[in-house]
Amino acid sequence: MVEIVFLTPFIIGIIAFFLPKAVARQVLVGTGAIHLCLSLLLWKNRPEAIFKSYFAVTPEGLLSLLVISLLFFLISIYTVAYLEESDLQHENIFTGSMILFLSTMTMVTLSDHIMVMWIAIEATTLASAPLIYTHRSAASLEATWKYVLICSVGIAMALLGSVLITLSMDIGHVDAPLSFSALTQVAKTMDPMWLKAGFVFILVGYGTKMGLAPMHTWLPDAHSEAPSPASALLSGVLLNCAYLGIFKTNKIMHAAGLNDFSGTILIAFGLMSILAAATFILKQNEYKRMLAYSSIENMGIIAVGTGIGGIAAYGAMICMIHHSLIKSSLFLSSGNILLGYGDRFIKNTGNMVTRMPKTFVAFFAGFAGISGFPPFGIFIGELFIIVGAFKTGHYIAAGIFILSLCVIFAGFANQVMKISFDDSDPDITIALKEKASMVWPQYILLLTSLILCFYMPDTLYQTIIDAVTAIGGGLK
Repeated sequence: MVEIVFLTPFIIGIIAFFLPKAVARQVLVGTGAIHLCLSLLLWKNRPEAIFKSYFAVTPEGLLSLLVISLLFFLISIYTVAYLEESDLQHENIFTGSMILFLSTMTMVTLSDHIMVMWIAIEATTLASAPLIYTHRSAASLEATWKYVLICSVGIAMALLGSVLITLSMDIGHVDAPLSFSALTQVAKTMDPMWLKAGFVFILVGYGTKMGLAPMHTWLPDAHSEAPSPASALLSGVLLNCAYLGIFKTNKIMHAAGLNDFSGTILIAFGLMSILAAATFILKQNEYKRMLAYSSIENMGIIAVGTGIGGIAAYGAMICMIHHSLIKSSLFLSSGNILLGYGDRFIKNTGNMVTRMPKTFVAFFAGFAGISGFPPFGIFIGELFIIVGAFKTGHYIAAGIFILSLCVIFAGFANQVMKISFDDSDPDITIALKEKASMVWPQYILLLTSLILCFYMPDTLYQTIIDAVTAIGGGLK
């Protein structure tokens, strides 16, 4: 049952490369629906994998899987309408790659073996690279090569980190499977020096894919050049997959009693990412690049919360879920803006409140949510992280965190106001009719984020608690 969840989209994705456009579009939505049903069954039953040494159902994996499945289903519905409006070349490659991308990301969430996790994260790079190159322009080619090369270097460092962890087993004379579950149980007997070295390389390696500064340089170009449905998956889902690799390794560090070491490094990289986003977001003149830097900020927030631990780790998990929902909505709305105005530059948009009112509601609500306004979940997550920082004595980190968030909000708000309310050229003709399938997926994503703030099912709450408990997190 566990393996079926990622094998099904893998097989369908290969077939989709050879299907006619109309059929492939329906297959894309159908695959999303099937995957969502399989994920819900997996969530309910939580069975054991056939290959227990390589795959397992874990709390953190289940959370990411459910987010991936819901997002892909809604994004696939939007994608059908987007493809009808945009007339992409080689559409079969785009739809096939989208489905294969779903398969590889699902494999990441269910991987328990340290090397299978590495293979799955590398596979996400190969599956998503054609999505960035969809428009076949010089800029998209440059963004694709930058994505592949930088992430491949990062993945190579993660491989070295994985090897160093196995070396810490040999030196400590530990005999255990190379699964995260088994390594967590024997972590105290592993050699701490090589375990620390392995964590650093894995953090830098997977942190490259996660978009942590200073390894983030591929992310703004890739998100800017990819079609908006692909950008929504890259930002809302792919970054979480890379975080899973770091999270699972951090579980080993915590079990080994090295959480102070790993936590300090996570906080440092997280703050660097937030500061980098604050620096670059002020001067952004493209709205998709602005959203990309916002993703770098949010990955930094998640890293800081994970590093602090305690109630902050719970806040980090809340931020991860709500960032995926809200940021995916924002990138889908940015697709409408691009199709409507025909331009990626902020200065060539304006007055969206009257020109594209349905998209304006989704975009402005998404801006409020991602900026940490109540009642959206990002506000709750950031509040927990700040409280956790003060409770654990991280006063300087808390100060930098709060100040950077204020700067980012100021820069973000300035650009959003220009897009929404500035007077635009009256000769600009909006080339997009805001049909239902191009706006209600965003509304559902935002509504889901709002509902989870007021009502969280017990099973979801318990799964989050189970996930963060493994790294010393919780609401105490």
